[in-house]
Amino acid sequence: MTRNELIETAAQVFRQKGYHGASMEDIAAAVKLRKASLYHHFSSKQEILLEILDRALQLLLEKISAITEQNISADKKLRLMIRQYLQILAENVDLAAVLLFEHRALERRQHARHIPSRDKFESLWKDVVAEGVSKKIFKCDDPSMAVRALLGQLNWTITWYSPDGDKSIEEIADDYSNLLLNGLLK
Repeated sequence: MTRNELIETAAQVFRQKGYHGASMEDIAAAVKLRKASLYHHFSSKQEILLEILDRALQLLLEKISAITEQNISADKKLRLMIRQYLQILAENVDLAAVLLFEHRALERRQHARHIPSRDKFESLWKDVVAEGVSKKIFKCDDPSMAVRALLGQLNWTITWYSPDGDKSIEEIADDYSNLLLNGLLK
């Protein structure tokens, strides 16, 4: 059993039971280890949670920052970012669910360590919106608020999206992009 497999399984357990509802014994049982053997790999449930959050954010930062560095217009960047973000959430639903819903379970010290990465991720989005505003592609009075609204919309998708549903994750991403960039007004 590799550390990576342990993290993936722990994310699945946290997603199913919630951080507070899951125990080290639950994680050990899911990976067919004794609880004592699990402590050989991780000192605590907090350590596991923090590693899950770090991995999820590392993946997101890597993929989304690659888009922000492209030499294309801000609206095209934003469309690609939305699509990439939803694809990552859909392909890594356990990691995503823990990142989005269980981060509040971090203790104060771990939370302080987690926040800079989360802020860096959010700033990638803010920078693209601000770039679009400065180049007169977007009209937006408050890029921070626009990004929070957008990420809230995207994040909530994992609670209802089904790969067997009427639309693919790419179609949903395109619909979200059109709604954001074109609005509802005729």
